[in-house]
Amino acid sequence: MAKRKNKLKLDFDQRGGVMVVSRAMRESYAYETMPSEAKVLMDLLQMQWRNERPVAFGVREAAKKIGCAVNTASRSFNILHERGFIVCENESLFNSKTGSKAREWRLTWMPFEHRNPTHDWEKWNAKNKPTVSN
Repeated sequence: MAKRKNKLKLDFDQRGGVMVVSRAMRESYAYETMPSEAKVLMDLLQMQWRNERPVAFGVREAAKKIGCAVNTASRSFNILHERGFIVCENESLFNSKTGSKAREWRLTWMPFEHRNPTHDWEKWNAKNKPTVSN
């Protein structure tokens, strides 16, 4: 009996790449209990991710892309930071003469500078999940 070659070829989208996300992270308590704007912000940040540099992404840019108020976008950044999904690598800078610079973020679920992800969000999940009392 001759072996049959698998003719099915799965070509990923060649037009813009593919984003892969950990199922464990998406099913975690830390992720599932976030507002939807924070979840969208995570995808926007990952679209900007590169291994060799932190992600520069500002509140106003996030608000525009998410389609929400600046305060909501700011709150979304705070939630991601507090839950350990992002870590601030470089603070923002406002200078009217030389221009502004957005904060730069390290995504803890992604590799950074050829080091493994730190998955800081797992620590939030363990210590902040409410206990069910009987």
